[in-house]
Amino acid sequence: MVISTIADGITRTAQGLGDTVSGAFFEPTIRLGVTGLARAGKTVFITSLVANLMDRGRMTGLAAQAEGRIEAAFLQPQPDDTIPRFDYEEHLARLTGRAPEWPDSTRSVSELRLSLRVRPGGLLGGFQGPRTIHLDIVDYPGEWLLDLGLLDKSYAEWSAEVLARIEGRTEAQAYLLEIEGATGQDSWDEPRVKALAERFTRYMQAARKAGYYDLTPGRFLMPGDLEGSPVLTFAPLPPEDRAPRKGLWREMERRFDAYKARVVKPFFRDHFSRIDRQVVLVDALGAINAGPRAVEDLQHGMADILSAFKPGRNAWLSQILRGKRVEKILFAATKADHIHHTQHGRLTAFMQAVTRQAADRAKFAGAKTEALSIAALRATTEDRIRHDGSDLDVVRGRLMGQDKLAAFYPGELPEDPGQLLNQARAGETKWLDGDYKVMNFAPASGTMRPGDGPPHIRLDRAAQFLIGDRL
Repeated sequence: MVISTIADGITRTAQGLGDTVSGAFFEPTIRLGVTGLARAGKTVFITSLVANLMDRGRMTGLAAQAEGRIEAAFLQPQPDDTIPRFDYEEHLARLTGRAPEWPDSTRSVSELRLSLRVRPGGLLGGFQGPRTIHLDIVDYPGEWLLDLGLLDKSYAEWSAEVLARIEGRTEAQAYLLEIEGATGQDSWDEPRVKALAERFTRYMQAARKAGYYDLTPGRFLMPGDLEGSPVLTFAPLPPEDRAPRKGLWREMERRFDAYKARVVKPFFRDHFSRIDRQVVLVDALGAINAGPRAVEDLQHGMADILSAFKPGRNAWLSQILRGKRVEKILFAATKADHIHHTQHGRLTAFMQAVTRQAADRAKFAGAKTEALSIAALRATTEDRIRHDGSDLDVVRGRLMGQDKLAAFYPGELPEDPGQLLNQARAGETKWLDGDYKVMNFAPASGTMRPGDGPPHIRLDRAAQFLIGDRL
């Protein structure tokens, strides 16, 4: 067992060394991780990013494009035959078809390779020919990322934290009643364990709908091909000092440990640890709409997400000596097209404030971070209307399930994001000085001009931060 583990580690180190040397001296590769929690728009982000890198008329904020140095962009077979390919063509067809619709959410890991042929800039441009740079985009559910924090926790610690956190939540009351008689049991049966796991999963689903983000294990929400397996059939129980060796608590502990060993660790080893650029997409407007408790929970969630990264500068020699580290992390508030552009600065300021703790930790470790408000696919237009004697800046778009356009005013975000964060920190149940709403818009219909990708807001700036220095 020990020998096989060592051999596996040596093999992976050698593979990583080969990838590093190949990338440094031949055709460099950028591995970009894209994640975010539910409804953040990961699939739309990747689809629009690839489409706009292939047809770059709307990417003026990407320096290499503005300077005319990108000669071509083309899709290639992905390098890993064991990972599903991101279905770019299907998603683009759904977003830009005659009756456009949003694609399905991310449910597992997928990958796509986009290769760019780029001429060097500066003095080297006149002496060197173009080179090929590979952009490997890795898409994975943010719920899985939160699970990396479980690696340093025991079952008893995780259970105590979860039960303390959910005690006052209405969504959790049915589960809390269910476990009242589950302590001190010296035997267990599979139907009882399954019932507890299902009840806990229903709580997590309801909590996600209510806007909470602190939901682990993430595979309970995104089980993939593990649905129904014992490794996903456990739940938190109150601590027991001397739990019976063959009792219910010990069996839950065993399955929790199996989840960490067989689900969380392989994900970290095979996918996450190889990423060197990362974008974390956040539905900040959805959290604000859900209320102060959701905003407070979002802030903690962002800190937990960053704790899973190994940020730091990623020179090729340091890859050999210390392993890969995330160099850049972009925190992007999505759906900026749901508010008028006059409020985009306030949404960005809110995003900066929410991720302050996470960003400070990353900067301390040597990584660069950025916060932006973006819309990977713009679904609205802007307008100004007269309402009750005042002018309102609104957005217009086609509502989900309807054919007509509607004007929408979501409320005015405060200039100082502390007004929201302080109320969230104080445990308020609703906003004291504002009413914020969100609307579900469908993708906009329309044709794109040749050479243009889908319309967006600041997607080019996001690309410049994430990969511009490597182009």
